[in-house]
Amino acid sequence: MERNPASNQLQDSHSISLNNVMISIADNVKNVSQRIQKATKEAARSENSVQLLAVSKTRSAEALKTAIEAGLTQFGENYLQEALTKISALADYPLTWHFIGPIQSNKTRAIAENFDWIHSVDRLKIAQRLSAQRPNDKAPLNICIQVNINDEHSKSGIHLSELASLSKAISDLPNIKLRGLMTIPASSQDEPALRDSFKAMAHAFETLKQQHADIDTLSMGMSGDIEAAIAEGSTMVRVGTALFGSREKTDKTIR
Repeated sequence: MERNPASNQLQDSHSISLNNVMISIADNVKNVSQRIQKATKEAARSENSVQLLAVSKTRSAEALKTAIEAGLTQFGENYLQEALTKISALADYPLTWHFIGPIQSNKTRAIAENFDWIHSVDRLKIAQRLSAQRPNDKAPLNICIQVNINDEHSKSGIHLSELASLSKAISDLPNIKLRGLMTIPASSQDEPALRDSFKAMAHAFETLKQQHADIDTLSMGMSGDIEAAIAEGSTMVRVGTALFGSREKTDKTIR
């Protein structure tokens, strides 16, 4: 049977394109790591004080493998079913999985059973379910409370005035460990306003550290504001686009 030259050419083109994407991811990991190192140094902070969390929602397991080969081990996912598929596919790698999306009550068991970190807790009910459903043979589930620092109606998260009471209630629960705070500032802010939002979070973080022994994580800063977040005290930046490029479309039915 004769081979179709047009089909072969299309396959070759696809392979070249895919290979270029993978090379780009490796380069991006290097570039983002350098941005973090530079910002950390300029902020006069210790060399390894900021962790890189790769936001991998909608990205393929193959793309994540390239990032893993480039040195990344921590991945953040928003959509449960999509994440579970990747967690299974990449089970042979020593990875740390973070759930960073809104949490529905009917999904807490699967989240508690499969993730290491949760960044998006903003209700005691959710924390209680995660605590009760965390398997006893696993290490405590690391929890960050999500703060809606700019009080946006479209975003999840608590007001800072609720932090003291919610953190106290969560810290008393078994099988979970309160580690810190997460925020997503308003994207419409100019640089000074953004820095003010980050400053407010850093102040809340320092206050929380005085109240709870295990607090060590301030999850804030994304692709476009890594430097500002680190300058104001972030200990973990959540980066997707700067690592993987423009987001791929995904089928919402699998989320």
